[in-house]
Amino acid sequence: MPARDEALNIGACVRAALDSRWPDFEMVVVDDRSSDGTGAAALAAAANDPRLRVIEGSEPPPGWAGKAWACARAAGEAKAPLLLFLDADVRLHPDALRVLVETAEAERLDLLSAFGTWTLDGAWERVVIPTVGWFIRGAVDLDRVNSPAQPDAFANGQLILVRRSAYEQVGGHGAIRDQILDDVRLAETFKRRGLRIGLRVAPWLFSVRLYRSLAEIFYGYAKNLFEGMGRRPMLGLGAVLFIFVGTLLPFLGLGGALVARLGLGWAVPGWPWIGWLAGVCALQIAFRWRVERRDGRSGSIAWAHPLANLILVAILLRSVLGMKVKWKGRIFVDGRAGG
Repeated sequence: MPARDEALNIGACVRAALDSRWPDFEMVVVDDRSSDGTGAAALAAAANDPRLRVIEGSEPPPGWAGKAWACARAAGEAKAPLLLFLDADVRLHPDALRVLVETAEAERLDLLSAFGTWTLDGAWERVVIPTVGWFIRGAVDLDRVNSPAQPDAFANGQLILVRRSAYEQVGGHGAIRDQILDDVRLAETFKRRGLRIGLRVAPWLFSVRLYRSLAEIFYGYAKNLFEGMGRRPMLGLGAVLFIFVGTLLPFLGLGGALVARLGLGWAVPGWPWIGWLAGVCALQIAFRWRVERRDGRSGSIAWAHPLANLILVAILLRSVLGMKVKWKGRIFVDGRAGG
């Protein structure tokens, strides 16, 4: 587990992992030069459990991204033939390790990753994260990722299980040492070498609290959305246009039409057009309500769906147009470690 300034999250993560019903594992936390007592919080949560070791991290060598370096350090410290890379904000289900290992063994997978579910406590988290998260997930073709015959590859860096032999065969995190999107690039490296990868949607497997404020949400996603699009400007701007026209324009049109008719007394647009725009907007809100309910939430936030899409457009524009990103005190330029 690489962890940099994760004191608010790591205690719950460590306790959940140590409560796993898998009988034999070790837990290696690399405290990546945290300034908030992350290492101490991990040790306190473990309550002297000998399965946990906290390793003091070091600044990455030139050309290395911080997370990739911390993951490489953790892999070097671990002893097991299977390695599970886990983010410090993840809470594992007690049976998660068993299911991951059994799935990897049964399907002879060299890399296995999964989408879990989000823990959404703050208002901005509830409004924005499902919209951005489903935008990302909707772009992933699970059938193609899971097919050895297709080149598509994807992994969710919150949870990635690998065989040590395969990991070392591709060069480990050293093969993608400078990448901000280390999870996807690692999966691509595995697949290019002819190794088998798997990606699952398993909401019960783990939960994750990604970000706590609007600023964290904005910059956390902006740092890698464009990288996930292969740094293709036309694709990024096309996504912005698609979301704006498909989701925001009906609300803008409805608002403008109501102001024109009721506020300014204009005879246009006609009421049938206003009714059509209102229907389109209502369908969007109903869709968001249904997605929220399907994910086990109340659906009361559905009214804010236009605001969530507006923020998604802003995140995409920042990701596409901004070459330099600062995250947790480190600089990335064009998706790579930049100093």
